[in-house]
Amino acid sequence: MELLFQQIFNGLTIGSVYTLVALGLTLVFGILHVPNFAHGAFYMVGAYITLMMMVGFGFNYWVAIIASVAVVALLGVVTQQLIFKKLEGADGMRMMVAAIGILLFLEAFGQFMWGTEYYRMDTPYSSVVNLFGLTVTLQRLLIIIAAIILMLALHFFLTKTMIGAAIIAMAQNREGAFLVGINANQVAWLTFAIAGGLAAAAASLASPINLVFPTMGNLVIMKAFVIIIIGGMGSIPGAIIGGYLLGLTESIGATYISSDYKDVIAFLLLVVILTAKPTGLFTKGVQ
Repeated sequence: MELLFQQIFNGLTIGSVYTLVALGLTLVFGILHVPNFAHGAFYMVGAYITLMMMVGFGFNYWVAIIASVAVVALLGVVTQQLIFKKLEGADGMRMMVAAIGILLFLEAFGQFMWGTEYYRMDTPYSSVVNLFGLTVTLQRLLIIIAAIILMLALHFFLTKTMIGAAIIAMAQNREGAFLVGINANQVAWLTFAIAGGLAAAAASLASPINLVFPTMGNLVIMKAFVIIIIGGMGSIPGAIIGGYLLGLTESIGATYISSDYKDVIAFLLLVVILTAKPTGLFTKGVQ
């Protein structure tokens, strides 16, 4: 039983990272209605910026994370303004190709800037604690707590602010949003900024328990796509539930079945859920 609880905790840790990435992807899909494959590259850049700030400039962990969130949020804005804005009105395939192009460019840029080596990110929260009989590292506990705080902050922003209401309106009814005078361009770049910041935060939190390398975002973004399909395309509650469901399924499956099939489990879960509910767990878009 102790092993099961340990894997549930690990699943919550993994699920927290997946959920933060999937939330940004969900927001962008809700506005542009196209999967943003470049989101995985934002995740990678976020990890490298945090690492560079700590190693190269001597910043502490939290200052480095804040800097990383700001840089990747700005990268998201630049990407939206220079590329996706120019493609407004284009078919989804062109936007998808553009997103893949951004992904490849950023991965190549990452290899040029930082090489292809694998780096380990230090953390001031590497100590081990006993939590309700479970042996956990403070970093894993931090990931769960920070993810919950960020999700609550996002919920408050979307439901309690005028800008958040504009984002939801754009996602639910673009034509209606235009008619009431919502600035579509402002909503679009702000959404990209939020998505980029969430990806950077997720990468900065997860990197100390993983590794930093140029293609680190590829598998994560694949899992994020699985999550938003499971949860329902464009649904924020679906992204949260799907993220934690996938994290728990992977962690428990790797322990009781085989760790060799950990990444396959995500796609098996996708098949099972879509077979039972083809539209995903939720169907209402950004909420």
